Amino acid sequence: MSGEILAINSGSSSLKFALFEAARPETPMGLRLRCRGQFSGLGSQARLELGEGFGSDMGTAHDVALRDVPPGLSHEGALARLLGWVEANPALGDVQAVGHRIVHGGATYRAPLRLDEVNRSELEQLVTLAPLHQPHGLAPVRALAGLRPSLPQVACFDTAFHVGQPDVAQAFPLPRRYRQQGMIRYGFHGLSFDYVSRALAEALSGCRQSTASGRTIIAHLGNGASLCALRDGRSIAATTGFTALEGLMMGTRSGSLDPGLVLHLILQEGMSAEAVQSMLYQESGLLGVSGISGDMRELLASQASEAAEAVELFIYRIVREIGSLAAALGGLDHLVFTAGIGERAAPVRAAVAQGCEWLGARLEPQANAVHATRIDAEGSRLRLWVIPTDEERMIAWYTAAELLR
Repeated sequence: MSGEILAINSGSSSLKFALFEAARPETPMGLRLRCRGQFSGLGSQARLELGEGFGSDMGTAHDVALRDVPPGLSHEGALARLLGWVEANPALGDVQAVGHRIVHGGATYRAPLRLDEVNRSELEQLVTLAPLHQPHGLAPVRALAGLRPSLPQVACFDTAFHVGQPDVAQAFPLPRRYRQQGMIRYGFHGLSFDYVSRALAEALSGCRQSTASGRTIIAHLGNGASLCALRDGRSIAATTGFTALEGLMMGTRSGSLDPGLVLHLILQEGMSAEAVQSMLYQESGLLGVSGISGDMRELLASQASEAAEAVELFIYRIVREIGSLAAALGGLDHLVFTAGIGERAAPVRAAVAQGCEWLGARLEPQANAVHATRIDAEGSRLRLWVIPTDEERMIAWYTAAELLR
């Protein structure tokens, strides 16, 4: 193949993008990145943040059309602007395909696939299972179908990474008919876990002590947060389940609750199901407990006791779930931090490591302070890692594979 693959990771008001050479190396790490960036504040105060690759060869005069972002720019407008920039840039080739992060594949879609009108419509039916993500992941698919009807589009599912989990890890203790209807624990953040597990294996290949990833927990800690237990790189359990609401406390999501509490809110407090859904997804988590913000950076900088309480609960839930997943693994060899909080919030990592001392964790404070790749101290039985995630790279790699079919 020649040209480029565009990887899209769309949110409610953001559009992350990365452009890679359209080639299929043996591993995702072999993909050549051309450039990456992010539109944020779409629909209100839109702005463009340029990342890797925007050097001198990308600084030609024609790219003013990309950089000059009008405040009310929409998702579709951002896509049109991005495609126009790629097509006009002499340093780049034509876009051969676009890959998308789609959070939920349901029981039917268990691997990346080329999108068409039929499967796109079926994926729309899963919006209720991931209301914060599924509509926004599918929106650019619809927009591109109008902008470039002949351009191949590929869906890459966060749920696909967890497909091979043991049946016992996916089952809910409900009447059997519900499992037959697809009501199981799917797990999420799969593209992130997929990339980080590969990056860990690559890092370990250069270590004299070990070349196997063994029993690993990856902590994807961002506005959305979850843990995944892996044995030799394969998912065996995750904290998220049927939806991306279960598990850890998150930026605005509650994480796991007693189902009886939800019933109480509806039956005794008189809240509608829609009001409860809105509260659990958008008004809870760090934001709800602190009453200040769902942004960990703001909470760590705050002197308010409510902020400290929210951070403490966030860490407590992580440590408890690590214990649960370590039990499922029969022990633990590696704990990996990734995503926005995991990669950049040293105080959170330090507190989690302290809570895992019973597993043999010993933190190296100076390494942790500078976000080093290895942050465990000499003599630590549990290896502690900080590995930046790269979901867009996984999207491009899987998209390239679909083009070669």
